[in-house]
Order: sequence, then C-alpha cells, then structure tokens
Amino acid sequence: CWTAEGQNEFTFAEVFKEQGNAFYSQKDYSEAFNFYTKAIDVSPKNASYYGNRAATLMMLFRFREALEDSQQAVRLDEYFMKGHLREGKCHLTLGNAMAANRCFQKVLELEPSNREAQQENKTAATLLEYERMADIGFEKRDFRTVVYCMDRALAVAAACHRFKIIKAECLALLGRYPEAQSVASDILRMDSTNADALYVRGLCLYYEDCIDKAVQFFVQALRMAPDHEKARLACRNAKALKAKKEEGNQAFKNCNYDAAYQLYTEALTIDPNNIKTNAKLYCNRATAGAKLKKLNEAIDDCTSAIKLDDTYIKAYLRRAQCYMNTEQYEEAVRDYEKVYQTEKTSDHKHMLKTAQLELKKSKRKDYYKVLGIGKTATEDEIKKAYRKRALMHHPDRHSAATPEVQKEEEKKFKEVGEAFTVLSDPKKKMRYDSGHDLDDESSFDGGGKCFKFFLFFDSGPGNFFFQFG
Repeated sequence: CWTAEGQNEFTFAEVFKEQGNAFYSQKDYSEAFNFYTKAIDVSPKNASYYGNRAATLMMLFRFREALEDSQQAVRLDEYFMKGHLREGKCHLTLGNAMAANRCFQKVLELEPSNREAQQENKTAATLLEYERMADIGFEKRDFRTVVYCMDRALAVAAACHRFKIIKAECLALLGRYPEAQSVASDILRMDSTNADALYVRGLCLYYEDCIDKAVQFFVQALRMAPDHEKARLACRNAKALKAKKEEGNQAFKNCNYDAAYQLYTEALTIDPNNIKTNAKLYCNRATAGAKLKKLNEAIDDCTSAIKLDDTYIKAYLRRAQCYMNTEQYEEAVRDYEKVYQTEKTSDHKHMLKTAQLELKKSKRKDYYKVLGIGKTATEDEIKKAYRKRALMHHPDRHSAATPEVQKEEEKKFKEVGEAFTVLSDPKKKMRYDSGHDLDDESSFDGGGKCFKFFLFFDSGPGNFFFQFG
C-alpha cells in the first residue's frame, strides 16, 4: 500500500529517471549519470534505477562502478534479467570470465532462449580458452604466444588490468621495452599504486641496464604489495647483478684479470633474461679474456654478446681485434665493415683499412714464415735464418731423395731465395711490410738491389760455404 509520501518519492524518482533516459538517448552520459543518481537518492530500493545507472557507467568506461550497480540491482530483484546481463558484461570486460559465465547462466535459467546471453556465454568461454593458452605459453616461455593471446583477450576484456600486465611483462621479456612501458604507464595513470604496473616499469628499466632506477620501482611495488614475489626476486637480482658487475670492473681496473674474468662469469649466471646487461658482461669477459691471452674464448664471448644485442658496436670491435690478433683477417674485415656501416668515424675507417691491408698481405707468401723469423728480425737475424733454411732445402742435400721430394725441396729452396731477396733489401722490405705489391716477387734479381748467393761443397755432403755478392 502506497503512502502519499511514498507516492511523491516515486513520482520524483521517475521524473529523474526519465530525464536520465533523455540524456542517455542523446549520448550525454555524464548528465544521464547525474539524473539516475538523483533517482536512486530519492528511491534507493528500485532495481531498474541501478540498472540504468550501470548502463550509463558502462558507456563512460567506468566498469568497476557499473559492476557494483549491476550487483545491487540483482540483489534488489533477482529476476532482473538486464541486471544479470549487465553484471556479466562488466565481469567480462574486467576479465573475469568465470563470474561472467555464472551471470549469463542465470539469465538462461530465467529465459533459456535469450540469444544475447547465449552469445555472451560463448564469448566468456573463448576468453577462458585464451587464458588457458596464455598460461601454457608462459610456462613454456613462449612469450609471443602469450602476447597474441592477451591481445585477443583484451579485445573482449578491454578494462582488464591483469591481462594488460601479463602482456606488458611478456613484451618486456621479448625486449620490446617501449611497448611494455606504454602499457604499464597507461595503467599507472589510472592507478598510481598498481604494484604490478610498477613492477613492469621496473622490469623494463632493469632489462635496459638502468639498474638503479629499476630498483626504485621494485621497492615502490613492494611498498604497495609486500608479498609481490616477482618484484622481490627482480629487486634481488638487480642488486646482485650490479654488485657483481661493479666488482668485476674494479678487479679489471686493478689489472687483476683472472679475478675479473671469474666475477663476470658469476654475474652471467644471475639472470639469463637480462639481455642487455648480459651482453655487456660477455663483452667485459672477452676484454679480460683477451688480456689473459684467451683469444678464442674472447671471440666466443663477443659472439654471445652480439647474439644478445646485434647493435652492440663495442662487441664487434672487440671481436675484430681478437680476429686480428689470431690472424683471422677476413672475419676481422667483416666485423669492421659492420662497425663502419653503423658509425662512419675516422677511427673506424682506419681500423677497417688496416684489417683490409692485413687481409691482402695474408693472401701472399709470408716471407717471414718462409725464413722462420719474426717481423721484427734484424738484418743479421735475417741472414742467419736464410743460411739455415738454404742449407735445409738445398737440392744437393736431397740428391738421393725421390723425385717428388727433390721437386718439393727445390720449390722451398727457391722460396727461401725469394724471401731473402725481399727481406734483405730495405726498400723492398719496407714495401712488403706496408702491403704494397712488389715489381716481381718471384725473381731473385728483379728491379732494385740484386742479391746473388753461391753454395758449394767442401769435404763431403753437408759442408756448405756461402759467398755473398
């Protein structure tokens, strides 16, 4: 039985509702919200008013508030199908597919043929499947699949922070830091205390080797959520990685290369996911390894650094130098070309030309190797080496050998003569050392100084005398 006061309240509430409806139809959702609120203030037990305001809040993308109004509506009237539908849609948009499914099932209990509920139920099932696939992908560290699943899920659950965080974390793990930071920043603009978003921001900074800033975000995330295990682990790894790297750097500065090498090795075990920092650690270890004459290991470390970061110029330069030191000139030229294409500096150009010159020199006869001497050998050392090698390969010494051996020794004997002709002539030696082509490297007395030698026996085989002229 209605009292006069109650009738007046209902009338006023209905007027507010109708005004709200008018603004809603004009898509002025803010004004519609205000009038539905007035209707609720006058008549707080009317389910349809909450239902209408929930619809308005959904249009304003205020889904959490819309969910509360929808739930209040069905509490007031459990047969209010629009209320159940709107509650389900809010759950779906917020990423709670299980709760959404329960709401749509309630509608289907009230009206089994309700097509909207049937369709939304299928959407909820699809969302659950994307979640399941993403969970499997994350366990397998297949982060691209997870990002794909979260993109599909967010097409349905656009307001789900959890899906956005999962996507952002996987983007960070894939090295797509700007995208990950963008997602996290969007969440923090709406909720500056969101521990998951703070963690992802820190993770991006950590993986970009901005460790001090990263720690600040991890600490802030733990302040918001003390039990945030990922933030705690990342914070611990960041601090340990920084400390171990700095310890290795200090050992290197102190010329304690063995200790530095070991410390960089230990640092590399802390977090395999930190690509950028680990690339630097591999390069640092290569530098220490080069100091320890572990040139092949240094080359391998530089290669590992480049695999992690193919834009890491320092790693290319370090590897190129190691290639030069091991006389792998083609590889050195390739690395220096890569560097020069990226950064066309005069230093890089000089390094490339030096490597190209050494490559050119390596493709001709190495007269120093022919005589078995180093490139810094003195004139006397060159003469002594020549005598020794000439005796070793002189044809008379191998007169009893097979024709094949005699032919090989004769060839070597001529090479010894060629080597001595060049290296004993200061001008030819200078041109040879600088990589220039000689007029006629195969001739004993081509242009320039002519050096003739004579060998003869005295008192039996093996006793040779030299006469220089």
